[in-house]
Amino acid sequence: MFSLNGFGEIKATAQGSYCKQCQVAPSGASKQVASSDAILPGKAYGDATLTNWQVQPDLSFRYDLGNGLKLGGKLGQRWRESFVSGNDLETRYGGLVDIPDYWYNKNLSLTHEDYGTVTVGSMTARGWSVADYPYGGNLGVSDTWGASGAGYGMLGDAIRLGSRTLDVANGDLFLEITYDQGNTNFTRLKPQFWELYAQYHKGDLVLDGIVQDATNGAPGAWGHAPFSAVTPFVVDDQNLALNGNHQSIAMLMGRYQATSQIEISAGIRRNEWHGASLIYNPVSNWTTAFNVNFGNNNYPGYSAVSYDGMLGLRYRINKWILSTGMVYLGTADTNNPSERGQSNSALFNTFNANYEFGNGWLFESTFGMVHYNKLGLSPLSMPGNDSFSNVDSRITQDGRWLTVGMLYAF
Repeated sequence: MFSLNGFGEIKATAQGSYCKQCQVAPSGASKQVASSDAILPGKAYGDATLTNWQVQPDLSFRYDLGNGLKLGGKLGQRWRESFVSGNDLETRYGGLVDIPDYWYNKNLSLTHEDYGTVTVGSMTARGWSVADYPYGGNLGVSDTWGASGAGYGMLGDAIRLGSRTLDVANGDLFLEITYDQGNTNFTRLKPQFWELYAQYHKGDLVLDGIVQDATNGAPGAWGHAPFSAVTPFVVDDQNLALNGNHQSIAMLMGRYQATSQIEISAGIRRNEWHGASLIYNPVSNWTTAFNVNFGNNNYPGYSAVSYDGMLGLRYRINKWILSTGMVYLGTADTNNPSERGQSNSALFNTFNANYEFGNGWLFESTFGMVHYNKLGLSPLSMPGNDSFSNVDSRITQDGRWLTVGMLYAF
């Protein structure tokens, strides 16, 4: 009736082109405000050693109610911690919980063998979770591909309807729709999140299609982000100068098992942001914004569209799994006369060698590199200027890193 599964992972990274606290603004300040643009002069850019661990257990239960009905549920959370050069502690929000106030899983489900499944509660969006694994995770680009772009990844108050497996064109088709109402205390700027997901499986081919449309979530380009409201402060709902936010993604990914040893994967994503203006707030000083023209004293946000892509190849030989992954984060089409990274692009490449010990143990090693098209702010589909690689696009166009680690899946 009950089962426990999940994973634990520890990694160490030899990092090149690393710059600790090199921007004028405090570490963690939003990339979307002009005060975060400047780099401190005279700082040394060099090598560093980064270590991090993360663990996520998931407790599940399943009970047969009879007449084709099954009741289920899942409770799961992730904890993580990072260190730079063995001394300086870095945590995402100052604590061990990966994303405070959000569970990776805290839901109940009811399944009927003929009609499908309804799930209610906290869960991850397919736009992040499917891109993160199996696609990105199998190629060493889980964050680069899964956590970039205009989507959202964490849902706190959602309802999800999934079909039974349908027989279509001699293959299996699964369809799903998810809705999250976000923070219901916002009534004028009412949050709404919709996601459509389809998976088609035929022989050695798997296709995953995802469309997200989100209104009045927090503006940004972190595909792992939680969906809640346009700002954390309910008082902003009455700020008539605040016009809200709207962003969306459309993504298609595929995997093909060419032989028993070779798997090919690819993906393409369209990001769209309607732009979010920077508005003064007496509580937090300023609201979160996106793609703002700081040359205009009204600080208007501009809409933008960009395209990202992913390619990957895996080769299995006995207990070794060799793979390479590539992610391209493209330039953006926008009318914003202020440069906010829309003219930049990034190309990430990884070369991975993993070894399966058995019983859930996996040795991981990755050599990675990134190339930015130009010095300056990172592409719009990156949440920060050094996201995913710790290589800051304002400092250098190229960077490399080597990571080794152990993963235990249970």
